[in-house]
Amino acid sequence: MITPYYRSASRDFTLLHGDCFELLPQFNFHFDMIFADPPYFLSNDGISVQAGRIVSVNKGEWDRGGTPEVINDFNKRWICLCRDKLKEDGTIWISGTYHNIFSVANSLTELGFKILNVVTWAKTNPPPNISCRYFTYSTEFIIWARKSAKRPHHFNYELMKHLNDDKQMTDVWRLPAIAPWEKSCGKHPTQKPLALLTRIILASTDKNAWVLDPFAGSSTTGIAANLIGRRYLGIEREQEFVETSRKRREEINNFRVYGNYRSKIKDIARSEIYEPNCFVCEEEAFVDLPF
Repeated sequence: MITPYYRSASRDFTLLHGDCFELLPQFNFHFDMIFADPPYFLSNDGISVQAGRIVSVNKGEWDRGGTPEVINDFNKRWICLCRDKLKEDGTIWISGTYHNIFSVANSLTELGFKILNVVTWAKTNPPPNISCRYFTYSTEFIIWARKSAKRPHHFNYELMKHLNDDKQMTDVWRLPAIAPWEKSCGKHPTQKPLALLTRIILASTDKNAWVLDPFAGSSTTGIAANLIGRRYLGIEREQEFVETSRKRREEINNFRVYGNYRSKIKDIARSEIYEPNCFVCEEEAFVDLPF
């Protein structure tokens, strides 16, 4: 029997402490959307710049790379497990850099997914390249794919167009990296900005939808989901980060903090006056996890 590490009083945020390879096979539940920020395998003893200081790029043992065969096997195994937890019309978003994203794309294709877009996140405030021997690294990629090649997927096209001044939104998103106010409970070394996850969730779900993150980290996915009325299950194996996740979720129980966070994310303010397909039947609204 699975016992959650943490669950919010409103049951819209559940966190499991453990390895997704072990936990995902233990329950039957289907999610509307999955976001995954798997290891990029970047921890190679190099250096980078952060807040004007030279820092190590090492994130932890979980981010150390292996052979191409090992990396490919890792990606195919976790994506296969996630596929079983996705609704037939559901979609998955997976972030990466050139270090892992090609392996991810190949795994998705081999497992029967249909790749819809490869979004380029162009960071408006990237760290400098201290070697001065390459162009500055300023982008990450996010693959968006649906479970079935033939089953239509959910996409809030009109909302995305509305957020983009009534023009079709392109697959290049210019958004900053995390801001200081997003680190109030501590910082994960690969933490994504709330603005990025908010847009992803708004694009591919409706209110009350269930979102899964198998590599939860500090649960930016869950905080973004709760800020816009979606529900979340996160799985994280590192004790430090499940505790950070708990603190972040309890932080937005404070109505002032909740409102402040929402006001800082441009897409939320714009979506409040126009979010189509937001009606959810009563039965769907009360669907809950099996633990």
